[in-house]
Amino acid sequence: MKDILLLTPPFTQLNTPYPATAYLKGFLNTINITSFQMDLGIEVILKLFSKQGLTRLFKLAENRNLADENSRRILALQNDYIKTIDEVILFLQGKNQTLAHQICSGNYLPEANRFLQQEDLEYAFGWMGIHDKAKYLSTLYLEDISDFIVANIDEHFGFSRYAEKLGRSANSFDELYGFLQKTESLIDEISLEILEEKVQAIQPRLIGFSVPFPGNLYSAFRCAQYLKHKHPGIKIAMGGGFPNTELRSVSDSRVFEFFDFITLDDGELPIELLISNIHDPSVSNPNHQLFKRTFLLKDDLVFYNNFSLRKDYKQSETGTPDYSDLLLDRYISVIEIANPMHSLWSDGRWNKLTMAHGCYWGKCTFCDVSLDYIKNYQPVAAALLVDRMEQMIQQTGERGFHFVDEAAPPALMRDVAIEIIRRQLSLSWWTNIRFEKSFSADLCRLLKASGCIAVSGGLEVASDRLLDLIKKGVTVEQVARVTRNFTEAGIMVHAYLMYGYPTQTIQETIDSLEMVRQMFEQNIIYSGFWHQFALTAHSPIGLSPAEYGIVPDYKEISFANNDIAFEDSTGIDHNQFSYGLKKSLFNYMQGLGFDFHLQEWFDFEIPETSIPENYIENALILEEKNLLKNSTKIIWLESVPQISEWANDPEEVKLIFHNKTQSAELIVDRELGEWLIQILSQLSIHSKEIRDYGFLKKEHKEFIEELEQVELLDFLRANGLLVL
Repeated sequence: MKDILLLTPPFTQLNTPYPATAYLKGFLNTINITSFQMDLGIEVILKLFSKQGLTRLFKLAENRNLADENSRRILALQNDYIKTIDEVILFLQGKNQTLAHQICSGNYLPEANRFLQQEDLEYAFGWMGIHDKAKYLSTLYLEDISDFIVANIDEHFGFSRYAEKLGRSANSFDELYGFLQKTESLIDEISLEILEEKVQAIQPRLIGFSVPFPGNLYSAFRCAQYLKHKHPGIKIAMGGGFPNTELRSVSDSRVFEFFDFITLDDGELPIELLISNIHDPSVSNPNHQLFKRTFLLKDDLVFYNNFSLRKDYKQSETGTPDYSDLLLDRYISVIEIANPMHSLWSDGRWNKLTMAHGCYWGKCTFCDVSLDYIKNYQPVAAALLVDRMEQMIQQTGERGFHFVDEAAPPALMRDVAIEIIRRQLSLSWWTNIRFEKSFSADLCRLLKASGCIAVSGGLEVASDRLLDLIKKGVTVEQVARVTRNFTEAGIMVHAYLMYGYPTQTIQETIDSLEMVRQMFEQNIIYSGFWHQFALTAHSPIGLSPAEYGIVPDYKEISFANNDIAFEDSTGIDHNQFSYGLKKSLFNYMQGLGFDFHLQEWFDFEIPETSIPENYIENALILEEKNLLKNSTKIIWLESVPQISEWANDPEEVKLIFHNKTQSAELIVDRELGEWLIQILSQLSIHSKEIRDYGFLKKEHKEFIEELEQVELLDFLRANGLLVL
């Protein structure tokens, strides 16, 4: 028996678990509360996409009128799908790697409509390799089966979401409640079969559903409905990203036919108090009926109980995320687009961590900056973060990390990188950032040396006027130079892009596309994604819409409250740009279409861009100013150079600098050479203390003028000196 079963309902990701339950389990370990966690989504996928699952699927489909010719083709090839599915899944789990040759040789995988859309594979995978090509083909194969399911079995199915439209902007509970009265689907049946097995084995007192997205909501309710009927003695709670943002105004008592509790914001203390009250509901319990940010039913009405005076746990007190119980070796790596940066979201197993709770910037007008997960900024000390990374490596065997911050702070990224290098850890990591000017070329080189492989950040509308209106704190030129610094250091860059922001004109939309085109052409962005602006209730725009020239269409709220329909003062139908923006971006990510006129991406008339064709190229010509201030950190990243005699002049010496890929020589006066050996040893990243320029001026003033000479400083920076 366990105190709590933590459960992520279908579906989130195929390649790695969503981290919320691992965070909570790690915390519960620190206060001796027993727990078990499961990712129901991956377990459903594995049961469905198996010989037994596909046999069950096709048998069900045989009794139905198939939707289209593609469905009839797939059903006709059902034996080929049933024969190959287990081997393909094993391959995508990294357990059957020799199958890659069979997959790529052709005539192994059955092919339907998805294969008609495949890219130029020789171009795309000449630089990614045979295993990636096989993953891509296997992904098309799975997507064909998914299309069959959607067309004939369950229109709500999706690999990373389920019945999403039932949860998105559901101001009223009526539609979802009505849907829950219908007969269970095949996906429901499989989900509930697995859930029943787990409940029988774990026998929890409390089941906590972590619901991160609208695409997890329906399954959470369906599972809760089943539990209330089958196991009425078990208490059921819901928390996570969806209730945190959308259920803050819930008032429909029917919701609590399914859940006993809904908690908001950080889950550690709310769960502790729930378990305390379930363990001991008596008045003698010091936590009796004292909850934290918890909705429950009282006298048949929805009641918000926030009576506990205890303060939330600090991030340093929440423990190391614990991934035990999860089927870590059974997640599936897929490649949806032949782009190495884009594939990070779906390919490979990543340990997920957070450098800081909340966002250090917290000003973007489209963002939910009024909510706790954004406004409550709490960084974690670099040493503690790397301690947690080492613990997770020991537990999971995985050395890849995805920091899922809203925006990782540059100074903390620097300190984490230094800590990783000092501990001589070999690992890979990536994160979300703001394109801050703090990300100098030298800082990017340091991050790369620590194992940073990629960053993603918001370029948004790629218009200085609109970036200022968003309060993004960056300009397009600044973003271009920062992304150049990352890519030149060997770090991939993904850009989040936006269109349809309030007051955005058609001209600005086309000019934004041109900015994006030039950035891809200059190879300073690896991938991107366009999304249409959505008005959310808890953003500055949502709280003060008139200031941004929009008129919201408010609905009566009894259930979810986040996305709000609105009318823009421009009257522009921004949705018309969706296809052209996404089509052009898809091509740019493949290195194609840069010479196409922008008009070719659209089937309606657009204006000529007003952006000069060399705008981004010119922005990149501007050099960074590396002003040496007393507080500037000076770090030597490489091994200390070797010194040898210089036969041509006894007053000179030759310094030989070695790094992993090349060597360089420097001939200098003997006294300067001996000093450089001494000072570079002191500045080494492995030294106990990181020195600053003020230290050099104070302790070594006799050599400072020589060090400041542009030629010598440039040579040292090219071979391992970082000025941060």
